[in-house]
Amino acid sequence: MKKLSLLLTLFAGLSLGSNAQTKTGRIEGNVIDGSQKTLESATISLHKALDSSLLKYAIASKTGSFAFEPVAEGRYFVAVSAVGHAKGYSEVVEVTPSSSTIQLKTIELVPQAKAMAGVTVTAKRALIEQKIDRTVLNVEASITNTGTSALEVLEKAPGVSVDKDGNISLKGKEGVMILVDGRPTQLGGADLANLLRSMNASQLDQVEIMTNPPAKFDAAGNAGVINIKIKKNKQVGYNGSIGANYIQGRYPKTNESLTFNYRTGKVNLFTNINHNYNKRFQELDIQRKFIDNTSKEVLSEFNQEARMKSHYSSFNANLGMDYFASKNTTVGVVFSGFGNGGETVNTNHTDIYNPIGHLQSKTDAVTVQDRTWKNFSTNFNFRHVLDSTGRELTADLDFSTYDTQKEQQMSNYYSDPAGNSTQKPDTLFGRLPQQIEIYSGRVDYLHPLKKGARFEAGWKSSFVKTDNNAVYDTLNNNTWMPDLSRTNSFTYQENINAVYTNLSGPLGKKLNAQLGLRMENTTSKGHSSGYKYINSSFVPSDTSFNTSYTQLFPTAYLQYKANEKNNFGLNYGRRIRRPNYQSLNPFIEYLDRYTYQQGNPHLKAQFSHNIELSHSYKTLFTTTLNYARTNNIIQQVIEQNEATNETYVKQANIANQRQYGLSVSTRIQVAKWWTSNIYVNGFNNKFEGLVNNVPVTIEASSVMINGTQQFKINNNFSAEISGFYRTAGIEGVLRTKPVGMIAAGFSHQVMKGKGTVRLNVRDIFQSQRFRASTKYGNVDAAFQERGDSRTVALGFSYRFSKGKVNGPKRRAASSNEEQNRVGAGN
Repeated sequence: MKKLSLLLTLFAGLSLGSNAQTKTGRIEGNVIDGSQKTLESATISLHKALDSSLLKYAIASKTGSFAFEPVAEGRYFVAVSAVGHAKGYSEVVEVTPSSSTIQLKTIELVPQAKAMAGVTVTAKRALIEQKIDRTVLNVEASITNTGTSALEVLEKAPGVSVDKDGNISLKGKEGVMILVDGRPTQLGGADLANLLRSMNASQLDQVEIMTNPPAKFDAAGNAGVINIKIKKNKQVGYNGSIGANYIQGRYPKTNESLTFNYRTGKVNLFTNINHNYNKRFQELDIQRKFIDNTSKEVLSEFNQEARMKSHYSSFNANLGMDYFASKNTTVGVVFSGFGNGGETVNTNHTDIYNPIGHLQSKTDAVTVQDRTWKNFSTNFNFRHVLDSTGRELTADLDFSTYDTQKEQQMSNYYSDPAGNSTQKPDTLFGRLPQQIEIYSGRVDYLHPLKKGARFEAGWKSSFVKTDNNAVYDTLNNNTWMPDLSRTNSFTYQENINAVYTNLSGPLGKKLNAQLGLRMENTTSKGHSSGYKYINSSFVPSDTSFNTSYTQLFPTAYLQYKANEKNNFGLNYGRRIRRPNYQSLNPFIEYLDRYTYQQGNPHLKAQFSHNIELSHSYKTLFTTTLNYARTNNIIQQVIEQNEATNETYVKQANIANQRQYGLSVSTRIQVAKWWTSNIYVNGFNNKFEGLVNNVPVTIEASSVMINGTQQFKINNNFSAEISGFYRTAGIEGVLRTKPVGMIAAGFSHQVMKGKGTVRLNVRDIFQSQRFRASTKYGNVDAAFQERGDSRTVALGFSYRFSKGKVNGPKRRAASSNEEQNRVGAGN
């Protein structure tokens, strides 16, 4: 109660502070055509320099003059368009207290007859942009993203790391909520990684990285939120782009994309279609020792070699419409979905040694897995501006359904050191279908206050239902028999209801603040039915669980502008990470005879406190100190059964985690033709907890470096070198070795600026190899893994348009963190 009273007191103080005076300025200028004549009625637009976002429109006077007022402090540029002329741009200017009125240089528009016919003018955006509450990565600004997937784009994003299984971490912390256009991906774990691999970088616009999102966002995501924004066009008329990439590694890969937008009158139609074909390999070597729990003596040693080949083909598509009923009311609908199907063949060889290193036996296994995903989602959205003050009401309704079909057949062959068969081969066949339905809705209200302050409030509800089955059969004397020891069914239901309030505004001339409070109530229940082996026979066995809890999630942001060059920021947030739906599923999924993955229906939510202090110097340097404390952390652990020589992986609430770190981001214009972007993050992680009833303490410091060097050779030709490097560190209970990657690319504008040809070479030195080890209790194992990471990609894209920029920005849908928790397959 004391915390709530303190928060309300802060809200009241912020409201009073919102009456403080906010300094504004004026930007004015003139426009002429190529014959030095004034251009009346030219359309003038004011944009933020940081992200090119549109702020205001104006019309030039009879003398060609224009002005924008009031304009808040910041950096801006002006764009000018007129019939029969190519578009023109001003220089970037900055409004400050000491320079509040800006007179632009005269802008000259070139008549269309003198300009190159059909040239598509696009503003060059910086690769990385730093904002008060997020870091923005502009995907197309990097040449070395050509031919890559969304997952590979994230690998190079500032502070982001991807482990061997495709799990995503942010600043050394797991539990990132991944959104696509503000909507959850509806997948988690390796299923999420496979979806991101099937998305082409050419269809992506931006990646937004938020380590402490405001209260309007769901409280989910221990490490924060990553929002992947798909390209969208906002022009009256029609516009779009087509693209194709061919990638050659050990195996070939291709991807193709089409975007199209048409707007006329009150209707805006848009679509995005993508196809991806990927064939790849994965080599995994594991060395593990089985140790007696009591004597701690080595019982046996296993050397395992897994060689996997996979291929899949995927389609992603969305189709939507916005209807502008009036200048204040917009309604819209979006239909989207994807289909992904493929096969993985794992050829596995295991040598088993006795404690003194003598080979005792061999096991060869062949595992074939076929998987298909089908998804369909619908979003209905509504936006209404209530009055001229900017009061706004928005609403969303969402429905999503998933249908995953997975079949797995594993055959094992046993032999002695000489290769002679020692027992009959065995074959296990499993069918693991999964159906998921997600319903969600939300309403948000925005109320502008005096002097730039604003009040926001909202409500959201979601309901999730999953139905999972695992049916296993064993081949016995050439006859398939039900394997009741592995057969199971699992159903899960979850309801989350949330309300939030957020207040932001100035607290004086140099200080701005934002305070938020979110309350979430979670109710869930699960039911598992299978069989237990009792008295030489299998008998039905059912287990159920029910949970319900309500939690408060406060957020706070302070920004202090010391002077024109220095800005300081402080933010705090409490967050939650709920288990992925599939992690709660107790089913077993096999890699080979001795290795499998199993769900854990007893998983509980984890909670974290995150605080950051940042300083930015101009637009050149941003430095951030962070501290995080996480309780009841959900982490993948390795456990062993020395009696059966089996090793299995599962998610568990194993420990508490403490982390502190320092990051520095720089963007330096080394020369007119050379731009340097470098991000360095150093952090220390410490885990303390119980794994398989054994106390475990693991601590390590790590450094991550992301860098991109961009070179502009001439107006049509540019080059880039990029890469990342991570020192040794820890990922849960694993101690990882250093890993890195270097890529290089070239870009050339063709077809009078409408087309772009790009060539990209990724992982030039084939250094992106995962190596790790772990040792605690009776677990002692080491891992080495590599895949088809060294590739050469050749890509072509073509842009077409006819119209002018217009239209409001599309909003995110209501489905949030619950759609990011579906699935956690291997």
